[in-house]
Amino acid sequence: MKFTDGYWQTRPGIDPLYAAEVDDVRVDEAAGTMTVYAPTAAIRRRGDTLNRPMITLTYSSPAPGVVKVRVTHHAGAARRGPDFAVTGQAGFRPVVKVDETSGVLETGGLVVRVHRGGRWRVDFEQDGRLLTSSLPKSVGVMSTSHGVEPAATWVHEQLSLDPGEHVYGLGERFGPFVKNGQSVDVWNEDGGTSSEQAYKNVPFYLTSKGYGVFVAHPERVSLEVASEVNTRVQLSVEGQELEYYVIAGPTGKDVLRRYTALTGRPPAVPAWSYGLWLSTSFTTDYDEATVTSFVDGMVERDLPLSVFHFDCFWMREYQWCDFEWDPRVFPDPEGMLARLHERGLKVSLWINPYVGQRSPLFAEGAAKGYLLRTTDGGVWQWDMWQAGMGLVDFTNPDATAWYLGHLERLLDQGVDCFKTDFGERVPTDDVVWHDGSDPHRMHNYYAQLFNEAVFGLLERRRGSGEAVVFARSATAGGQQMPVHWGGDCDSTYASMAESLRGGLSLGLSGFGYWSHDIGGFEGLPDAGVFKRWVAFGLLSSHSRLHGSSSYRVPWAFDDEAVDVTRRFTRLKLSLMPYLGAAAEQATGDGTPIMRAMALEFPADRGTFPVDTQYMLGDALLVAPVFTADGTVEYYVPEGTWTRLLDGATTHEALVTGPRWVTETHGFDSLPLLVRPGTVLPVGARADRPDYAWADGVTLRCVELPAGYDAVTRVPGGDGAPASFHVRRTGEGDAVVVVSDDAPGTWSVEVDGRTATTTGPGELRITL
Repeated sequence: MKFTDGYWQTRPGIDPLYAAEVDDVRVDEAAGTMTVYAPTAAIRRRGDTLNRPMITLTYSSPAPGVVKVRVTHHAGAARRGPDFAVTGQAGFRPVVKVDETSGVLETGGLVVRVHRGGRWRVDFEQDGRLLTSSLPKSVGVMSTSHGVEPAATWVHEQLSLDPGEHVYGLGERFGPFVKNGQSVDVWNEDGGTSSEQAYKNVPFYLTSKGYGVFVAHPERVSLEVASEVNTRVQLSVEGQELEYYVIAGPTGKDVLRRYTALTGRPPAVPAWSYGLWLSTSFTTDYDEATVTSFVDGMVERDLPLSVFHFDCFWMREYQWCDFEWDPRVFPDPEGMLARLHERGLKVSLWINPYVGQRSPLFAEGAAKGYLLRTTDGGVWQWDMWQAGMGLVDFTNPDATAWYLGHLERLLDQGVDCFKTDFGERVPTDDVVWHDGSDPHRMHNYYAQLFNEAVFGLLERRRGSGEAVVFARSATAGGQQMPVHWGGDCDSTYASMAESLRGGLSLGLSGFGYWSHDIGGFEGLPDAGVFKRWVAFGLLSSHSRLHGSSSYRVPWAFDDEAVDVTRRFTRLKLSLMPYLGAAAEQATGDGTPIMRAMALEFPADRGTFPVDTQYMLGDALLVAPVFTADGTVEYYVPEGTWTRLLDGATTHEALVTGPRWVTETHGFDSLPLLVRPGTVLPVGARADRPDYAWADGVTLRCVELPAGYDAVTRVPGGDGAPASFHVRRTGEGDAVVVVSDDAPGTWSVEVDGRTATTTGPGELRITL
């Protein structure tokens, strides 16, 4: 929130206190901390210390390259959970030095330097390069004036921005991709994709300068990103204390690696989850015959399908959630699920954490204390979404076990995974959580508990790497329970673009996987929107056909929609060896599969504002088409890039950057370019995602420079992995590929020529 009225004045009703100078710096060597005592006015004589508030700042480091800052006004204030789980490096201690001029804490190349003498200033530096500073009037305690109700206190920090520095992240936000100039409240709400509200708020940002800031508060965090002071980012929370972390780069990928080491990495998800998901949609009429007709229709049209999803009305109306199939439309759920499994499909079910009053589970949950209580001892209820619904209290272990017990029944029936919808509508007034949590801190954190419970159950039942949910709400750390999708978007080109902005922002907030409703959720897309969205959706990490009041089967639009769906589904499935390797980067270092251009090209300022295209992994540039006439404008970084789609027959095969390119594409095409210097592994199958990716793989060598020498790893999928040592030699100018562990047949393709062998061995193609 804003506390000032322009640059000179404070807003009426606010009394500010600012850290003015350093009085003392004390070091605890055993704890590895540096504590700074900052009076809120310049102290010139002893009498100035009387009736003078002081702000205490404690600097520490949980891991190399990370500085934790705690800003405290009154240290004795009550503090209730929950808190974000932050994992440091066991036994790590920074180096702390204090002399007459400064206090310095060093951690893995990152330095925080507190200047002594003169006005307040703290610098954060990496390898001698200034990242950001806390300057005069940056550290503040803001209180409502005497007599102003309600009485409140906030603590804020302001961190400087350089000219031209871009700020990204803060969760899945659908507005402007670059956050400069915005006021952002980190507060989960069900606001669709066309407003400033967000389902997945994450109090973490990174900048084009190569550092990140994580505000370790699950309650409402307000950020003024160059919107109160034009040259600063302001962080503020209500209360007596503010904790934040400064995370070093020097690149955005380095920042994400360190940030996800603190808050958790995305785990591996099952290979089948990358295939095409088809939904019943939301309020459409459907029964088992409808489901069967959809599955039959996909088979008849040669459209590979991996997952069938049953949305809300698999349960009877007014009874969400009772976890019972509606017998009027699904009289034999076990038999139906078995029949779907026989056809090679996985099954997903919609659930949420609410229990409607008509559900038989409501009375049971209320009697046993499993539903959120009000301060007068009753059950919190309202009528939005489901009549008289209550909210499962996941801070109560017994309530969690009760809820998961009902999901266990569904898993026993044959269900494979769940869509964990909602989790944003969490009250803060006049409610009491079982474990005594602060309701304001629980508002955003509730999504973490909900998804953690369901994902944990699936991991226990299916095993590590075999669990997946389709979640809507999240906060910091939520990347540990994938996959997440973008929520309720309109069926328009504009909404397709805003969905992409949300996904790119989420990826820059530590989330490795992301999906969206192909065709849009609200409304009926015209055939053009649907076909363009199909290409975008099947070049995302996860792909789902889903809508609200209309079906999303491709033949509901036109015959070409069927062809487009087939083309891009088969393309994605053939790219599974490549996507699997990108997923290993997500699980290994927190780099998302779908990447903002600025993340992949941090030295190219031309990429900094780009939000209408992305990198799929590190080698494929994707530019979705957001226009009815097929016109698309996209940015190509330096080098000679190669078109992957043979459908782009009206264009030359190569595109050279750096430059902006404008083209027109038919529905069966979009700009899809391969980065120069790429060895692109392409799978032997295009009918399903869960196959042995390395068996039959083709290594497409694209614009390899002279002297190229690197190893391409192909994950196993449902088979054994393999590694291929690829060299471009000067001897006869050849590409030589050697593998010591290839599990089956494999090929190398260079400039349209292909050589093939089986098992361990060597292939050479002379250029």
